[in-house]
Amino acid sequence: MANDNTQFFIKELAFEQALANLLHTSHGWDGGIMMNPTEEDLVQNWANILYDNNRDINRLGNAPLTKTEMQQVIDQVNMCASPFEMNRLINGGQVIIKRDNPADANNCGKEVYLKIFDAQEICAGQSRYQIVRQPRFKASHPLGGERRGDIMLLINGMPVIHVELKRSGVDVTQAVFQIKRYTHEGVFSSGIFKLVQIFVAMTPEKTLYFANPGAEDNFKPEFQFHWADFNNMEITDWRIIASQLLSIPMAHQLVGYYTIADEKDKMLKVLRSYQYYAASKISDVTHRTNWDTHQHRGGYIWHTTGSGKTMTSFKSAQLIANSGDADKVVFLLDRIELSIQSLDEYRGFAGDDDSIQDTQNTAILVSKLRSIDPDDRLIVTSIQKMSNINVQNGIAQSEIDAIGRKRLVFIIDECHRSVFGGMLIGIKNAFPRALLFGFTGTPVFEENAHNEITTETLFGDMLHKYTIASGIPDGNVLGFDVYRVNTYEDDELREKAAFAQLGVHSIEEVDEDEEKKKVYNKFISELQMPDTYNDPKTGKLTHGIEHYLPKDIYQQRVHQLAVVQDIVAHREQASKNGKFHAILATQNIPEAIAYYKLFKELYPSVNAVTVFDNNIDNSDEGIAKEDAILEMLTDYNARYQTTFALATYGKYKKDVAKRLAHKKPYLGIEHDHQQQIDLLIVVTQMLTGYDSKWVNTLYVDKVMKYVDIIQSFSRTNRLFGPDKPFGIIKYYTFPYTMEQNIEDALEVYVDRPLGVFVDKLEQNLDSINRYFLHISDIFKSHNIQNFSKLPDTREDRNMFAKDFVQMTRLLEAAKLQGFLWEKTEYEFEHGDTYTKVKMEIDESTYLTLLQRYRELFESKPGGNSEPTEFDYPIDTYITETGTGTIDAEYINSKFVKFVKNLYMNGPGSELTKEALKELHKTFASLSQRDQRTAIVVLHDIESGDLHLETGKTIQDYIAEYQLRELHKQIMILAEATGLNFSQLTHIMGRDVTEQNINEYNQFENLKLTLDGVKTRAFLEKIEGTTIPPRMVRPKADKMLRDFILDGAKREAILKAYLGVNVDVKSEAETLPEEVVTVTAGKNSEVETGFNLETVRDKIEEILTSCIPSLLPHMRSKKEIINSVFYVINTKSIDSLDGVDIFIQRAFENLYAKKSTLVDKHIAFNQLVTKFEAYLKKLYYLINGKELSACNEGDTPSWKDALYAHKCLWNLRWSTDEAKQQLYKWLLLVKGWRNEESHISPTASEQEVDTALNIILTMYFYVTGSSITALEANGHDISGSDTPVEATSKIVDFTPYHMNDETQIAAEPEDIRNLPEETRIDILRKSIIQLLGYTPKKSPFTKQRHWIAIYRIAADMGFIIDGDYAYFKSIIDNMEIETLNVPLTTAYLEKTVKGLYATNIEDWTNEGLSSKELAEYEEIKSCADAFSKVVVKNIPKKKSSN
Repeated sequence: MANDNTQFFIKELAFEQALANLLHTSHGWDGGIMMNPTEEDLVQNWANILYDNNRDINRLGNAPLTKTEMQQVIDQVNMCASPFEMNRLINGGQVIIKRDNPADANNCGKEVYLKIFDAQEICAGQSRYQIVRQPRFKASHPLGGERRGDIMLLINGMPVIHVELKRSGVDVTQAVFQIKRYTHEGVFSSGIFKLVQIFVAMTPEKTLYFANPGAEDNFKPEFQFHWADFNNMEITDWRIIASQLLSIPMAHQLVGYYTIADEKDKMLKVLRSYQYYAASKISDVTHRTNWDTHQHRGGYIWHTTGSGKTMTSFKSAQLIANSGDADKVVFLLDRIELSIQSLDEYRGFAGDDDSIQDTQNTAILVSKLRSIDPDDRLIVTSIQKMSNINVQNGIAQSEIDAIGRKRLVFIIDECHRSVFGGMLIGIKNAFPRALLFGFTGTPVFEENAHNEITTETLFGDMLHKYTIASGIPDGNVLGFDVYRVNTYEDDELREKAAFAQLGVHSIEEVDEDEEKKKVYNKFISELQMPDTYNDPKTGKLTHGIEHYLPKDIYQQRVHQLAVVQDIVAHREQASKNGKFHAILATQNIPEAIAYYKLFKELYPSVNAVTVFDNNIDNSDEGIAKEDAILEMLTDYNARYQTTFALATYGKYKKDVAKRLAHKKPYLGIEHDHQQQIDLLIVVTQMLTGYDSKWVNTLYVDKVMKYVDIIQSFSRTNRLFGPDKPFGIIKYYTFPYTMEQNIEDALEVYVDRPLGVFVDKLEQNLDSINRYFLHISDIFKSHNIQNFSKLPDTREDRNMFAKDFVQMTRLLEAAKLQGFLWEKTEYEFEHGDTYTKVKMEIDESTYLTLLQRYRELFESKPGGNSEPTEFDYPIDTYITETGTGTIDAEYINSKFVKFVKNLYMNGPGSELTKEALKELHKTFASLSQRDQRTAIVVLHDIESGDLHLETGKTIQDYIAEYQLRELHKQIMILAEATGLNFSQLTHIMGRDVTEQNINEYNQFENLKLTLDGVKTRAFLEKIEGTTIPPRMVRPKADKMLRDFILDGAKREAILKAYLGVNVDVKSEAETLPEEVVTVTAGKNSEVETGFNLETVRDKIEEILTSCIPSLLPHMRSKKEIINSVFYVINTKSIDSLDGVDIFIQRAFENLYAKKSTLVDKHIAFNQLVTKFEAYLKKLYYLINGKELSACNEGDTPSWKDALYAHKCLWNLRWSTDEAKQQLYKWLLLVKGWRNEESHISPTASEQEVDTALNIILTMYFYVTGSSITALEANGHDISGSDTPVEATSKIVDFTPYHMNDETQIAAEPEDIRNLPEETRIDILRKSIIQLLGYTPKKSPFTKQRHWIAIYRIAADMGFIIDGDYAYFKSIIDNMEIETLNVPLTTAYLEKTVKGLYATNIEDWTNEGLSSKELAEYEEIKSCADAFSKVVVKNIPKKKSSN
């Protein structure tokens, strides 16, 4: 409720005084105002009130509490581990002490109970209401100043509400931040201040309130609420907040009634304003009910799904039960939801005084309803079970009447369900005096009833309304990012619909009939896509394309495959790398089973699970369903180590629900992907009433309407934090009809539909650019280049903070929609047009701005730990949670880039220098100490002194180096002062602060180990002056604190001791002015040239070791070694001669000096990356012409280079073990060259040496094997040492693939010479022909038949044998509709072994068992048939004449 008359306060103190006076004089806080009390003052005040309220003879009598007795009370407060437990203590109403006051002769030595709080004594009884202004908090540091809060509200002496204020114009998040700062400093962690239940952050124009979250990490903006009026309009005026939220009785009720200690997550929670209005309205209706008239009705609450209806319904029931206005309060849920959600939700909300009763069967339910035991007043049961209480089910009418005479209140969750209507009428007829209250996010109205009973007819008036349109802007639920996904092209669907309507199968049939043409053209160009729509010309309801489509078109495998592929393609992005989970809603159980099997078959790495109704009938469908359930349970048990069976299917569903929600016993599984569910496949179950904040995506493969749309979409809208800015919805089946249904549902359930859907990526990117350009203008107006510092003026800093927070939130949303820092330009389709968005900001600039944003909140120097007051909005996710991770990931990415360039190109290359420069820029966010350590790390990497390890980041190395350095520092101090080394190491190994340094007396015990004489000498040396004996202990205390708590001071102390004069400054004051440039290390000077004889000896050693059995069949070792140097020293053409210098550099790195690990990495990467170019140059020298690509017009590829050298390509066919080993090495080289870093920087030196031996062997083997061919073209390898020009004379030496038919069968050289596109086309055509028009009659029908297809493809040269991934990829890309035989690389790896790994000409059935023989004959038959088809499809060679 905005108020233009809101009072403006320039000073916070004036606001504080005004609020305190208003509460005191007008709103029930009449117990006085205490000014500036200490904690001790407040404890004594509480003791006085406890004495006044417990004066009866069996408690305190006339003897006040002693200090030790009051300490017993404080001890019980301190024993509460969290605000959750504290709430239980306060609302328990009493504490127990053992009296030790001898003045109480009656009770001294006895235990007595003291009343501390009564929730029902509101403005009555013994309740006392006091205000405290500026309570004094103990300093968090011995040298720090005193802290003072603003206002505390005391009930019965207990500070249960803390109010933090800020003046007008200051953002309210500053007050929240101040509360968080107090929490960080431990103000609310012990003593009387630990009693605080509610925090209120307040400015004159804005208020947030929230339950005490306990730990600092639990401060989450999504659980900090504004207060609103009954119509959900936010109240902003502080005076109205004071009268409605902070007044008595409301503040008393807030603590006693409207907080909930949730057992499930051990958190204290407080109702939002709309929950309060709903619960109090139900309580009021119940209170006013005349139970003897049978005319009364309860009413219903319309609160949007995800807004906390379960908590509201529980609190309503609890208020009714505690008030005595009803005898029984019964929660009614659907039995399925009860089995999944269980009564754990309700029991979690209940305190120790509330017993929530379950009912295993109808007899127990009847017993609980008849019981007069107070523990049986709150009951949870299923609506189905409750509706069975009638004479027809054997319940005596007398029992029903006895129950009916009680004052019964039924609370029904999700009361919109159609199945509930008849049951609820039966319950109302059985118990006419009962009151029924319904909770729903989607009431049934006349316009969407569809022959159902409306919600109003069943329950009566709507008591309170809070729709999704209110919940989203309030931040209580999330909006939706909705996508229509078309699995068929519109034109295809239009034609299918036209053909179906006309009863034809081809366009030719249409062309023959003019009437059919008109109908056809109407379908193609006039009708709209949805099932029905209002014709814009006539205004009449008209059927659209989707009405005429075959009903099973979205049940076909081609559609399901498209859905699965879309889910998998975007899963990593949508789930934020597996952090969040998804639900797939299907049309029916067979479809759910089909999807489950598809994921299992095609994407087994996706943890897919399915849940549906397990009732099994005696039919073929029932048998298939049972088989599917057994398969699902078997898979689930194997994946998650569970033991569910058909008989325990209900427990399986509950386990799935808990696992998907990360609830006990699955707390913390976000750190273990193997225990998570990636995708839950459902039909209807868990689409209503199920809550999991970890679900952020819903895939809809069914047509939904009204209630189902809002309910199912809302599975994704639970609050989580900045990582989850919205719920993602994708729908696939009859998408245009669904699109219209969504609009219809919003019209009914949302009064402001536009606010429900979030902006799309294009709008978000435009907004990000707009915010960034505004930020740029702010900095430019202050002549600040590169955002190097903050603007000077308060106003511009404030604007920068606001813009940056908004920009960051948009970036989080954009990342879920596909934004990547690496991509700078985005294109968007709008019908026939396209728009582009070019990003104005890059990641480096963002991180610079992030550092400036963080600097807004840093304490100013000068010893005062209190930050200067500022107006900026604080987003703690940005200032704390996200920045460390963002910085660390960004810095490490630059570190990885530097290492790759160092190992590939050497320290002197421009790429390495540029990468080093980028890395140094990122160091700006590190402390001075971390920067210095990082530079040492880089030096050690370059010099080869540091060997990189897998998985370690630059931060890991910094920490490791600093830990070693710390160990040295501790050792120096211990030796110099006599200090106990182990004790000091133990303290410094913990996360010590000034507040906990002496925890368990550890610091005092450490000081006792100091040697007085040594310590005095140590202190005199570091201070350079004589120290009197009496000053040794206090100076040692300060020195030790500095040593332990401040790294910069620790370093300064030791430098002073070791004779280096430095000023002792804090780490924050000693930031470097500029980054030091890292040199290339001790081996930065690289010699050029190398001794050829040294190289010969080394290469001979390698060849002798690697190919000893092949050397006797080759030319002499000397000729082999000379041949490579001949090639790199012989001129050919400019485009090929560039390879020479890289190979020479590789030899220089290896042999010109003693090589380091870095040198070896550089040489290896140069040899691997240039091997293809070397092969092309060798080909040129042999043939006198450049190598041509198989595909005309293409650049020759790696494969072309291998084909060109017979000695390499023939390796794969050879039976010689040595050549087989060379072939494996060739595949290794292929893998290395395809990897960006070629060989891991973390590889050991031995691994690098081995890799070098392999690549060098390949160079010398291929060249040594080509010496004869080189000589045939006029080259003299063994002659003159002077290089010769490559001859242009063409000698009759043809590459192997143009000759030597003995190497391959059935003219394979023709296939290998064909372009890849042609080869794949022949293969696709052949497979289609093999399948025929009736695939079931084809010889290719089973998975094992892939062995035959693969064998023929490999033998004939379509693929390289063993390259299963390539084979699968080309098959997948063929997209053959009639191909239903599954293929995976894992299957080929498993089956293409032994017999089937050999050439088909070598296959034999000898030694096969009967089963193996049958399979062999089947596979061989398929292979023979496929071979014949392929041969027919191979084009004939052109005549050479």
